[in-house]
Amino acid sequence: MKRLGVLLVLSGFLLSAPKVFAQTTTPAGNGYFAVEDYYRVKWGYGEEFIDLWKKNHYPLLKKALEHGDVISITAVRPRLHSGEETRWDFRVTVVFRTAALAFDEHLLDPYKKDLFPDLDALGKSEQHRFELLLSHWDIEVAEEPLP
Repeated sequence: MKRLGVLLVLSGFLLSAPKVFAQTTTPAGNGYFAVEDYYRVKWGYGEEFIDLWKKNHYPLLKKALEHGDVISITAVRPRLHSGEETRWDFRVTVVFRTAALAFDEHLLDPYKKDLFPDLDALGKSEQHRFELLLSHWDIEVAEEPLP
């Protein structure tokens, strides 16, 4: 009976894996530089924030992916909730070709005018997206080789 309980817990854990929104597969390795962006949004505004991210920011990252500056983009959200002190609503992992590209604050600028002819409207939409945030943090991650 105890084994059945453990199996049920493990099954529930596996079934509750985060949803993947967009993914291009290439691991953070080979000298690439990976960053995880975590977003914690005001209660009730998670979907709106993610929709705005997909509309405004994701197309810019996809252009960088097409040009080879970004190697992969993965976005997930938790299926279950956690305590307020550890809660996050959206995580995006971007693998850059180099660390310098990851820290280039103008990397996406050349694509903005092509993708968004009305930069004022983009600015207002992005301002609203950031108004929905409670917190945001970025973490550099490195692949850990396993035996």
